[in-house]
Amino acid sequence: MTDIKIKQIDVFRVDLPYAGGVYTLSGGREYRSFDATIVRVTTDNGLEGWGESTPFGSTYIASHALGVRAGIAEIAPHLIGLDPRRVDRINDTMDAALVGHEHAKTAIDVACWDVFGKSVGLPVCDLLGGRTNVRMPVISSIYMGDPEDMRRRVAEHRAMGYVGHSVKIGGEPAVDAARIAAALADKQPGEFFIVDANGGMLVENALRMLRLLPSGLDFVLEAPCATWRECVSLRRRTNVPIIFDELATSDSSIAQLIGDDAAEGIGLKISKNGGLTKGRRHRDMCLAAGYTVSVQETTGSDIAFAAIVHLGQTVPERNLRCVLESRDMVSVKTADGSYDVVEGRVVAPALPGLGITPRLDVLGQPVARYA
Repeated sequence: MTDIKIKQIDVFRVDLPYAGGVYTLSGGREYRSFDATIVRVTTDNGLEGWGESTPFGSTYIASHALGVRAGIAEIAPHLIGLDPRRVDRINDTMDAALVGHEHAKTAIDVACWDVFGKSVGLPVCDLLGGRTNVRMPVISSIYMGDPEDMRRRVAEHRAMGYVGHSVKIGGEPAVDAARIAAALADKQPGEFFIVDANGGMLVENALRMLRLLPSGLDFVLEAPCATWRECVSLRRRTNVPIIFDELATSDSSIAQLIGDDAAEGIGLKISKNGGLTKGRRHRDMCLAAGYTVSVQETTGSDIAFAAIVHLGQTVPERNLRCVLESRDMVSVKTADGSYDVVEGRVVAPALPGLGITPRLDVLGQPVARYA
């Protein structure tokens, strides 16, 4: 394989207003817009790769948009002259240049996979292990609110063909129980519900809430509590399936998750976990443990969604629960590609790389360049 080298890394900043006005999470957290960082990696033979990292504000996990761009400033100079297709070596270099800050590494990592695919004429999902034939169900993201309003928003997404729904909770136990009951009131055969507290519950509140629920409701509980100890404590006291998200961000945390028998599945968010290279490893660890996997993102536009779809396309059908339709959350389109959602399902395109064409008029001029 003839070497190609990274010649230039350009960084773009795009504001992504939340399409629903105000997005509400547990703990009174509100989000009206998301600050996206988009990266273009250009090689010495003219190939371009694209990647995105869009944190969910600065209060979801330990990441924020200014930190993404500051991290890239630390990392990018070390990558000039390296072969972007050697993705594990790219990640070794990034980790040596900056400890942690996985969200800052994601956009570069994804862009390198895009270059890799284009250089060999294959879609990224085939490089990540090979595509399945699964038409992957997309999942909605239903922010926390009035129970009947949440029921209405689930119905709206159901009418658009969605078969998966992520329902946000994290308030007073009786109200949260009402939110869950309302959101699942019209549940159809084959639908899948995640009830997500985003770490906003105490063990006591969670137990009280679960006792208040009508019997027979079919859902999994995601990220109920803020700390590892609390989540494990809750799992020991309930038969409701629990999946980890915010606390599962690294090789070591996923190894501990499996070792502690702390959950039944994982919400694998690409930027939170450092990109597709580390996401691929986390996928394999979870599959080896018999976990279910939802491939998602903190949030993001079309470029982030492309990465979600390609990684999701490699998860066996029996383990895959859903992929997040992140584009549904934002009102700006940053790229074009064959990512149509048909009857609530999506497949990865067969084009080389991610199979997307960025809208340069939307991205504007780079806010930083490294060469």
